[in-house]
Amino acid sequence: MKIIWTEFAIKKLEEYADFIALDNPSAALNWVKNMQKSVNKLKNFSEFGRKVPETNRTNIREILEGNYRIIYKIDEKRISILTIRSCRQLLSDNDL
Repeated sequence: MKIIWTEFAIKKLEEYADFIALDNPSAALNWVKNMQKSVNKLKNFSEFGRKVPETNRTNIREILEGNYRIIYKIDEKRISILTIRSCRQLLSDNDL
């Protein structure tokens, strides 16, 4: 299955990486690599993640990587990465 990163998800990835890089640039690079590895696992296991608790939709799911939520949508032919959030943040309707 094809994986697509939305512009919003890329923006969130960059924001978190920039914040981490303020203290430790190499940790930020490793964090981005770990996020990408987690997302790539979805190619073969699209329903691996749990349903997002804030929604009642079965096609909106999330996987956890450290203290971050990777929220994605499953369509017939692709997976769209919608956003990345800290585990402490609730998902808003604007993120979908």
